[in-house]
Amino acid sequence: MNEIKIFSPATIANISCGFDILGCCLNDIGDEMVVRKSNQPGITISKIEGIDLPLEAKNNVAGAAGFALLNSLREPIHFGFDIEIYKNIKPGSGIGSSAASAAGAVFALNALLNYPFTENELIQFAREGERLACGSPIADNVAPALLGGFTLVHSTDPLQIIQLPSIDKLYVSIIHPQIEVKTSDARAILPQQVALKDAIKQWGNVGSLVHALHTNDIDLFGQSLHDYIVEPYRSQLIPSFEEVKKASLNAGALGCGISGSGPSLFAFSKSESIAKKVSQVMEQTYLKTQIPFFIYNSTINQQGIKILNQK
Repeated sequence: MNEIKIFSPATIANISCGFDILGCCLNDIGDEMVVRKSNQPGITISKIEGIDLPLEAKNNVAGAAGFALLNSLREPIHFGFDIEIYKNIKPGSGIGSSAASAAGAVFALNALLNYPFTENELIQFAREGERLACGSPIADNVAPALLGGFTLVHSTDPLQIIQLPSIDKLYVSIIHPQIEVKTSDARAILPQQVALKDAIKQWGNVGSLVHALHTNDIDLFGQSLHDYIVEPYRSQLIPSFEEVKKASLNAGALGCGISGSGPSLFAFSKSESIAKKVSQVMEQTYLKTQIPFFIYNSTINQQGIKILNQK
């Protein structure tokens, strides 16, 4: 195989109660990438469409992740790789734009090298793209992008990712206001200490959410979608957050929260019809702000990155 074309999906991180540890993969939102072998050693990025991003590989998250993989090869290779990126996920959206590029790059390189690395190793390499993007090698977006479904970061040193089951017929609505919330700013606003009573409630929600996924308990899943630690601070960066959340819950959503560091907001629903109602009230609520936005509806992607073509 000399060339591969992939779909690299968007993701939701944190999922309310699971700051930096929980994530899930989306079916209908994502980037496409074409990666091919080249005669030039290393990694080049020849094309990026959709968003103005650095073409110099060392300054692009796809390149940073790819170099981490190449530097870990056990045997030398006598060729390089060229990458084309077709971005549909805007950077700073909170739905895993940098993770899609980083995870997609290492997935494609691994395939073209005949799969020398495990999925866990690919997550480790993809984290280096996240380090470039936000200063921290977080895994809560790259893990679900590579593995699909829901994932839990049990440990970062050593890296240990737990794949979680999903819930049948779970739908998610997302509103993406066209403003940028930098991950670095969203992390800087967070407190370094939290009240014990809030931590206890948060631990209870994380445990309940994991149990709900294992038992296919959609109501318990919704009851667990509460964030007592991060959301009160980050919501200040997102116009009309409270209004959108209230309207979504009134329309039947199981829960509503901030996707990643924002500004996108997500709402889970137990049916497609409810998800459409939630999307409608999200749209109606945000029209009042006069801020441009995008609305998405998706199911959970159980596969992760998908191969579209190879030759």
